[in-house]
Amino acid sequence: MPRYKLTVEYDGRPFVGWQRQANGPAVQAVIERAVKSFCGEEITVGGAGRTDTGVHALGQVAHVDLTKDWPAKTVMGALSFHCQPDPVAILACEKMHEGYDARFSAIRRSYRYRIFNRVPPLTHELGLAWHVKADLDADAMHEAAQVFVGHHDFTTFRHTRCQAKSPEKTLETFTVRREGQMVIAECASRSFLHNQVRSMVGTLRLVGDGRWTADDVRAALAARDRTACGPVAPADGLYLTRVDYRSPDEDIARARQAKRDNAET
Repeated sequence: MPRYKLTVEYDGRPFVGWQRQANGPAVQAVIERAVKSFCGEEITVGGAGRTDTGVHALGQVAHVDLTKDWPAKTVMGALSFHCQPDPVAILACEKMHEGYDARFSAIRRSYRYRIFNRVPPLTHELGLAWHVKADLDADAMHEAAQVFVGHHDFTTFRHTRCQAKSPEKTLETFTVRREGQMVIAECASRSFLHNQVRSMVGTLRLVGDGRWTADDVRAALAARDRTACGPVAPADGLYLTRVDYRSPDEDIARARQAKRDNAET
């Protein structure tokens, strides 16, 4: 049974998030519907990350297992077609090696947060960026963002209903820069806690408009207390941009070792 890796783009506004839920439409369900329309199979789509309600993706990754060995180009075109009219597109598709899993083979997830920093209301960017009227100091935000880089207990910056076993994560990079009226924050880690990126960005906004300093961010992180967090940034500006994976050789070796371990038990 061939496994296909899908690179997926979507506008998160109509969805309750990536994961299929009973309370509204989900991106996962749209792709599963597309698979059934394409080849009649009822499958479960595996995803690299569970984006929340309203969060967008430029490079979400998923995998599907199909009975027939279809050309990857055919799968890509058919699924993109059958995802319509929902704002979901399959940007790329490829057959994968033994042991590959969109979630468990991932070694890095990258997010981008876009803040439209101007006084006039948003028109074209409405729902696609956070509108902040107060002038933001992107350099100060970047300096404060370095507080988050490294291995930390991020209890302050996780949702109270986060289901992760541990609040400890290792943030590899966190940059903030200005491009005209847009302030762009980008960060990367193997994995993130529920609401972690939006919580960090909302806190950095306080630095940007002069209410907090980098020392205040450091104190909030050290507090390990959700009440010490700044306001949580809205979902509008958050995008999952990229997922990086370990090598095929490592996936294959892990899969074969798992088979040997199962045989011994």
